Amino acid sequence: MTDSVFEGLNRPIAEMMETQRSIRRLTDRPVDHSIVRRCIELGLKAPTGSNGQNWEFIVVRDAEIKARFARQYRRAWPLYRRTIDSSTPSNARMLDAVQQQIDHFESIPVIVVACLAGGRPTGPYVAKSSYYGSIYPTVQNILLAARSLDLGASLITLPLWSARRSRRILGLPRSVRPACLIALGWPAGRYGPTTRRPVDDVIHLDRWRP
Repeated sequence: MTDSVFEGLNRPIAEMMETQRSIRRLTDRPVDHSIVRRCIELGLKAPTGSNGQNWEFIVVRDAEIKARFARQYRRAWPLYRRTIDSSTPSNARMLDAVQQQIDHFESIPVIVVACLAGGRPTGPYVAKSSYYGSIYPTVQNILLAARSLDLGASLITLPLWSARRSRRILGLPRSVRPACLIALGWPAGRYGPTTRRPVDDVIHLDRWRP
């Protein structure tokens, strides 16, 4: 079974990019550790600032740890939800999917917490951008690997709204900062083409042009 899943990594990368989306509705079917390990292994092939390779990953399967993050998620979600216009069909669908994820967070098979070791995001905006720029290419690789394996995945940040509490939940030292969570599991739905703005609408030549 696992060997056949890994065959998905041979699929065309453009097809994976064109059909990638956040999959928040997951079944409780277990995910083999070898699959999670391979996704992270491919994540490590991404570029990293100054070749620091200062990433660390906590693979969470423990029910109590997931429950503690679920409580943080549920505290932060109502505040964030107010900032989203729910009148559009696409936003309404997204909000429903996130709510479903929150309601069933404890049953997500695997939560991968992507962390950065050393330093902290202080100083001007560009310094903060550079700091997190060392983890998000890695995270995107993990998401694309999951897509290739037909494994549902979504990037989440709200459960980490308190870095202090998150460190306590995971037993992290002060030198390691959690950056985001990746929920992994077999999808209850399916991947498919995504709807995005036309590329020419978002390209500006040389300078901003309304």
